[in-house]
Amino acid sequence: MTTATPLYTASATASGDGRNGHVESSDSVLGFDLAVPKEMGGPGGALTNPEQLFAAGYAACFHGALKAVARIEKQTLTDTAVVADVSFLGGEGGPNLAVALHVEIPGLDETVARDLVEKAHQMCPYSRATRGNIQVDLSVDVAGA
Repeated sequence: MTTATPLYTASATASGDGRNGHVESSDSVLGFDLAVPKEMGGPGGALTNPEQLFAAGYAACFHGALKAVARIEKQTLTDTAVVADVSFLGGEGGPNLAVALHVEIPGLDETVARDLVEKAHQMCPYSRATRGNIQVDLSVDVAGA
């Protein structure tokens, strides 16, 4: 495996009580407390959790890959969005994650839209990192939100 030179490295520290702890980026742009969701037996409330953070990162990264693929394919996209639903799963083998990516590409032919989404799934670093490790389901909506 070849080693690439990093273009950017993000660094964050988790401290305190794990999922009920605190996270902060090395540049202090992000910094907040975490809480286990009520659905998982925690206090919930107005605090975030690792699954929300992962969902936000994956949605943003996938949306960027979609826009890049559209430029390559000379497709004009307007009013697009990516919703990432990240589920924390229990069961045999211990906890795991599953992701459902809902891609909104209003006004584009459905076959073209699905092709762009599949190509974005091949390009997106989050998709590449999770491939073969967790279930990632894709859906495409061309009707608009």
